[in-house]
Amino acid sequence: MTRLLVAIGFGGGVLVGVLTWLLLPNAAIDSERTSAQLMDVVMWGTEPIGGPFTLVDHTGTPRSDKDFRGKVLLVYFGFSYCSDICPTDLQSVAAAVDRLGPEGEKVQPLFISVDPDKDTPEQLKTYVALFHPRLVGLTGAHRQVRKVALAYKVYVANNVAATGSTGAIDHSGFVYLMGPTGEYLGFFPPGTSAERMVAALRPHLAALSQQ
Repeated sequence: MTRLLVAIGFGGGVLVGVLTWLLLPNAAIDSERTSAQLMDVVMWGTEPIGGPFTLVDHTGTPRSDKDFRGKVLLVYFGFSYCSDICPTDLQSVAAAVDRLGPEGEKVQPLFISVDPDKDTPEQLKTYVALFHPRLVGLTGAHRQVRKVALAYKVYVANNVAATGSTGAIDHSGFVYLMGPTGEYLGFFPPGTSAERMVAALRPHLAALSQQ
């Protein structure tokens, strides 16, 4: 299924994703490997992606990955002050959930902030409400956020969790598709339309209904 997602995401979106990983400075989160190798991990699932996490949601409630079992997850990493790619991709995620109709109840969209200094629960509460009532914003301590970002092989440059900087943060813009038991199913490149997300989600939702 991962290969299918790569195929349906080709076009302008995948080009942006490739350039993001290959051209931006300090893209690799593992200094022993190139950013291209890390992107290969995300594209083909050659290593585990995702895993347990403990964060705080936009209501101030502690949440873990176990809270979302039984749902298909759309996981996006960004920050609320992002002025370009984050709003665009979150709008697509929200539109995809709505276009699924009642089936959309089986999909849980998550927004994980890579800027925990600015993205307090209060800030995230205001931000996620701009996109969808079921979008859950997650933040936490620097070490918690970094652990999750590393688990998902997320590219983050000028990460405030590491530098304490208050400037803009460059980050990869993939929407991760995770299964009902937390397994990695694939990803959507930046700029993927809601229609393409819906087409890829439907088979997984059908399988979930049969369980």
